[in-house]
Amino acid sequence: MALQSDMTALFSVFGMSLLAISWIYRKKNIEIFAYLGWLSSGFSFFLMSFQYLEMSDYILTILCALCLPLSVGMVLWERKNDDDTKDARYWARGTVAFAGGPYLLVAYIPWLSVLAIWFVASQSALFLQFATGTDINIGTTFVNTSSGQYTWNDWDGNKFFFTDFQGDYPFQAELLLADGSSIGINFVLACTALQSMVLFIGAISVLNLSWKKRIKVLFLIVPFIHIMNVFRNAGLIWMHMTYTEWSFFGLSVFEFGHTYIARFVSLFAMFIIALVMFDLLPQMHKNIMTLTRQFRKNHQS
Repeated sequence: MALQSDMTALFSVFGMSLLAISWIYRKKNIEIFAYLGWLSSGFSFFLMSFQYLEMSDYILTILCALCLPLSVGMVLWERKNDDDTKDARYWARGTVAFAGGPYLLVAYIPWLSVLAIWFVASQSALFLQFATGTDINIGTTFVNTSSGQYTWNDWDGNKFFFTDFQGDYPFQAELLLADGSSIGINFVLACTALQSMVLFIGAISVLNLSWKKRIKVLFLIVPFIHIMNVFRNAGLIWMHMTYTEWSFFGLSVFEFGHTYIARFVSLFAMFIIALVMFDLLPQMHKNIMTLTRQFRKNHQS
């Protein structure tokens, strides 16, 4: 498991770096950087599929496994070097590099992961207190490594870069009531909506538009995602504390809400955000449609 995590980190950093270089110097003849970047990034996600398989998250297992053949498809497309689609290809390189790169920094730098968890957890607790009057505090933060579980203060590992983690979520901050009793929910990095935010940041920041327009849209989209996520977290905590006896096919109200309802609402919200962005940034819509047509053409051929 540790070797797999190290390999995933290595291929991820290598692939994202090459894609970033190929986007920055896109006007130069360095397509080989893009080829290697796509393959390395796709293989890193493919390795992640084994981790999600162990977690019985079959949706993410399939999605991560598909990244490898998709990356091969991107290489084949890049090799055609079609001038009509170069803007879409460049945009795809930059989106993956500048969305995946920041997320990797947070995922593999413990201090950044924990700070992100504390930041969103405290705001979710504050919103819940404002809405319901329930006082929620952040308790002990735990670190899960291959050698065991430690508290954040007692863990003597490298807090500036680390890959030897264990379990579903390496960092977990418990949530406590005012009297110090646990509510039975731990806050993890996935609760921060960081994945969604960096995806939109990467996709918008590399568009061939003025910086003024890109920054304007980012200031609109990113805070909206953060606020919606805080509302989502507070709602899940409230349901967990209110409907303690509720059960559906063995799932508690928190498990059902987190696994199904929250995901459905999040996907719907992302769909609405995408529609708004397509209206504000038609160039993004054009790039996505170009990518879609190209993959459909390759599939039919």
